[in-house]
Amino acid sequence: MAKSNPLVFFQQVRSEAAKVTWPTRRETLITTLMVFIMVALAAVFFLVADQLMSWGVSALLTLVR
Repeated sequence: MAKSNPLVFFQQVRSEAAKVTWPTRRETLITTLMVFIMVALAAVFFLVADQLMSWGVSALLTLVR
């Protein structure tokens, strides 16, 4: 592993960070909102799926008795 000068390393890091295209505030807010919406939809989906499976298992167990 080659040793490099820390000063040169940090200069290169700053140079690369300057090339990054950062999202605007609006893009960040829209993306955050979409994440919250998808989390809510996933939560509702898994709640419904869990309730249906619970109902199904309960129905099977009552048939076995």
